[in-house]
Amino acid sequence: MPIASDVKLGDGVQIFQRDLVNLYGCSIGAQTKIGAFVEIQKNAAIGARCKISSHTFICEGVTVEDEVFVGHGVMFINDRYPRASNDDGSLQTESDWRVVATLVKRRASIGSNATIGAGVTVGDSALVGAGSVVTHDVPDYAIVAGVPARVIGDVRHLPEALASSREIKNDPRNHTK
Repeated sequence: MPIASDVKLGDGVQIFQRDLVNLYGCSIGAQTKIGAFVEIQKNAAIGARCKISSHTFICEGVTVEDEVFVGHGVMFINDRYPRASNDDGSLQTESDWRVVATLVKRRASIGSNATIGAGVTVGDSALVGAGSVVTHDVPDYAIVAGVPARVIGDVRHLPEALASSREIKNDPRNHTK
């Protein structure tokens, strides 16, 4: 599996097993780490200081902002109505469907084996539980889990032991007046 010549890699990107990834037409921000068996398609963008864990699929139209964690085996979807063929029975080509964009905002975390549907926005610092199927937008700071994913909490209310000075609990944007 290759890293195509049209991939834009930022400074300090770490791809631990270059022969075991498939990256083409995408951009990867500085200091991001990419695990084995990851595919990132054309017109996908990964921000800086992200961690993309093994066996993850990031399709065309997905934007992952800075400092995002993507767990093992996370799948993104970019088509709400996938079909193999047209009404006349001919195989579909790129011109027969439309990419639906998906956005993962800064500092979000997506647990292993989650599926992120087409057109979804995962909010700033949100946490998606492992195995969740996300079919609707996730608000900033929300904790979501389940099939389909539902809001079950707020990361700003995590126990103090889970928060450090760099994490969201001390982020000035989280303080209400």
